[in-house]
Amino acid sequence: MEHERELSPPPPTFQQVVAAGATDRGLVRERNEDQFVVAEMTRAMHVKTTSLAQPSMLFGNVNIRGHLFAVADGMGGHQGGQEASALAVWTIEDFLLNTLRWFFRLQGDTVLREFQLALRAADDRIFAEAERRPELRGMGTTLTLAYAVDHVLYVVHVGDSRLYVMRAGGLYQITQDHSLVSEMVRDGLIPPESAATHPMRNVITNSVGGDKPGVRPEVHKIPLEPNDVVLLCTDGLTKMVADAEIAAIMAAEADPAAACARLIERANALGGHDNVTAIVAQFS
Repeated sequence: MEHERELSPPPPTFQQVVAAGATDRGLVRERNEDQFVVAEMTRAMHVKTTSLAQPSMLFGNVNIRGHLFAVADGMGGHQGGQEASALAVWTIEDFLLNTLRWFFRLQGDTVLREFQLALRAADDRIFAEAERRPELRGMGTTLTLAYAVDHVLYVVHVGDSRLYVMRAGGLYQITQDHSLVSEMVRDGLIPPESAATHPMRNVITNSVGGDKPGVRPEVHKIPLEPNDVVLLCTDGLTKMVADAEIAAIMAAEADPAAACARLIERANALGGHDNVTAIVAQFS
């Protein structure tokens, strides 16, 4: 699934990128199977905030700089979902540190192809772990990954987590939901208003791991403009809070950490039926 969204001509390199992320178990689920990472890339990966148990500094052997954002929503029951989402994020981190050599020598679609390889590596790793541990067979995860370098945001996406760009007061959903019900809506088989209550609304059609190998990444290349705000989130937010309310909360909160906290608080206030994770990044 390859898509390229050209929103505008590229602006100068950004002077500041401020980002934060947060995750919450919600009010119904027994465990939190979401994972996220917000990292700044230089000679090392400085993990600013994450749901994973790992050091704050991860060292590679190449000279790189950029901003990494990723959310993953695990599935598989028992410990499977938690394991799958963690493995996916760890694989992406390892890829960025040691495999991709590197962005300043890569251009345009080459970057997107490299990230698709990273998702396929994560897919392979999850199936290998499931083969080694039969109790985890069938585990999988969504994965929405964004990498900002200079004025461009590269996005690679699988599943029904989402990435939005907020620009000039408008909130734009960039990624598509890879779910059975969303595909039925896009094909005109059911009306959009019935999607939220459809009995098969939780069936994911494209994931990292899962029942069979062969992940199909959706990719985007987005020129960023000054004052753009990027949101990555799991469906624990979007199934509880409407886009219009998400936009209002983000517009009202200048601080990314406060915006994440308010988005999660609102999802829980409306029932908190699922784990909920949000990353908010401001480019100025």
